[in-house]
Amino acid sequence: MNAKELRAKIAKGEFVKPTAGYCEGFVQANMFVIPKKYAKSFEEFTKKNSKAMPLLEVVEDGYKTKVLADNANLLNELPLYNIIENGKVTKQVQSIEEYYDNDLVFFLIGCSFTFESSLLKAGIGLRHVEQNVNVSMYSTNIKLNPVGIWRGDMVVSMRPIAKERVADACVVTSHYPNMHGTPIQVGYPEMIGIKDINNPEYGDAVEIKKDEIPLFWPCGVTPQNALLDVKLPFAITHAPGHMFVSDRRDEEYYQ
Repeated sequence: MNAKELRAKIAKGEFVKPTAGYCEGFVQANMFVIPKKYAKSFEEFTKKNSKAMPLLEVVEDGYKTKVLADNANLLNELPLYNIIENGKVTKQVQSIEEYYDNDLVFFLIGCSFTFESSLLKAGIGLRHVEQNVNVSMYSTNIKLNPVGIWRGDMVVSMRPIAKERVADACVVTSHYPNMHGTPIQVGYPEMIGIKDINNPEYGDAVEIKKDEIPLFWPCGVTPQNALLDVKLPFAITHAPGHMFVSDRRDEEYYQ
């Protein structure tokens, strides 16, 4: 499937699972939706924390994309959405059409699923793709640069990498700064506040073999984590791992 075909299946309710490993070569994005009164300060927040929240597109006064795809419908073309009220997920839904009004602003943020195609092409295995599960994601003690009401701690995604390929994985992902770029930590989860690597806050746990080292990349679930502190009355996000798959190709963001 290409991205348009996948989004069509999603809109029909025929695809409801994490998007890692699908539509190889197409850019994937996290989504964060908030009322306009908070949007300007949130955009500044992303710029102050661009490694965790690299901003790809902002959609105002509507719900159709212009940059990442030609008029893709953000209300029903992601597999699963979180409805968040006062900092807590109250529902998971396959469409947010009933929640939409013109006061909402959509932010699309770079996702590490985008560089996974390049890792696979380089012969670097990805456990969550092999097992067809969601990537492991963890809250950390890495403080974000605050802006206005916005604050919180970074979320990271983890991929076990064979020891002899760690340097290669760092080089490959360095070419995608708009998709989080290089890992923020290599091999020492406790240094970033992860107490139990077998118990991720988001996604699924995966095995780390004896000849592998866990690599941690900043993650676009970070603004969802920030909502735990900020506790906006209402927000919508993608469900972690269930991304917007765009029409843009990963090579367009290669640097």
